[in-house]
Amino acid sequence: MAAIRETILKLERNGIAAVSQRGLGRRDIIPLWFGESDVVTPEFIRAGAKKALDDGRTFYTFARGITELREAIAAWTTKQTGRVLDVERVTVPGAAMMGVQIALQCVCEAGDNVVIVSPMWPNIFQAVRGLGAEPRFVRLKGGSGDQPWVLDLDQLFAACDRRTKAIFFASPSNPTGWIMREEEQRAVLDFARKRGIAIISDEVYTPIVFDVAAPSFAALADDDDDVFIVNSFSKAWAMTGWRVGWLVHPLKLRVQMAEMSAYNNTGATTFAQHGALTALRDGDEFVAFMREMSRKGRDIVQSFLQTQNRMSWSKPEGAFYGFIAIDGMTDSMAFAKRLIEEVKVGVAPGCAFGPAGDADNDRFIRICFAQSAALLEEALGRIAKVL
Repeated sequence: MAAIRETILKLERNGIAAVSQRGLGRRDIIPLWFGESDVVTPEFIRAGAKKALDDGRTFYTFARGITELREAIAAWTTKQTGRVLDVERVTVPGAAMMGVQIALQCVCEAGDNVVIVSPMWPNIFQAVRGLGAEPRFVRLKGGSGDQPWVLDLDQLFAACDRRTKAIFFASPSNPTGWIMREEEQRAVLDFARKRGIAIISDEVYTPIVFDVAAPSFAALADDDDDVFIVNSFSKAWAMTGWRVGWLVHPLKLRVQMAEMSAYNNTGATTFAQHGALTALRDGDEFVAFMREMSRKGRDIVQSFLQTQNRMSWSKPEGAFYGFIAIDGMTDSMAFAKRLIEEVKVGVAPGCAFGPAGDADNDRFIRICFAQSAALLEEALGRIAKVL
């Protein structure tokens, strides 16, 4: 009998990684495949981490995060939502993905299922599978030919059964840019309370919105509702390589969160947390810059698509991705690999964002448009040459 769990042996290769491995590190590739801009973490944030290093902040600290950072996150969330958030509901376990893992570990085990609103970043449903649980996909409708992305709540609720332990959302969405409305959140929260189902909400992109605000479940959930909210410094503060995110969780889990953080990661890197604290204290102007840069990138893509007869999208309301439909394309992985070899542009294949064989997703590619204008325009022009 093999020692390795069958579930792990059967994990699929991340579709984004399958493409990026062909060109990662090559200077001739324009990389639009990952969720990061070409902006370096600003100097004032780096200085905060450097000072912490110079001050000898290199030892273990609280597994739930340094107190000052947790307090700053609680204050930031309170300001964003208009509802006071108890600092005891905030844990900084490491990267945001660590927060996802801990939330999933809290609610599901082998044989359970998690209902996921898709298209969705592949790490989420692979993490569900890694626990031995089943990801169930409820796909947003629309998304091409200027059709807006729409969530069918009846379809979402019908996908839940007695083995459903959580519903997973990302709003603003990676990869679609869809934003969940407050009335939808209220309906889902009411349903989840009645059925004893947890909510896991990825709200990493809430500062990067364009035409409407992105409401947070933190504005609606009571202290002990089974609601987990994942957030990160990676995107709005350009700190992708720092691996610092946070988790807002039920108050009743404040003791368990210290244990879960310690078991999984022994807490986030100490000096990186001081950089994150600086980001929250002094970073409003930079977040506004990232939002405006993303808006300009969205405008560049919109203008480009208006000149194309085979490419379309639902103009994203938030985040910094273009999930672009291509008429006649049936193999997004092959197309993404072709772009690397023929025109040296890296994109994420649409097939990565849902279950294997999903023909709807295979019509799409995802690009990150939080780039300098010249770089983005050059990349789009190269993609057009292939089409």
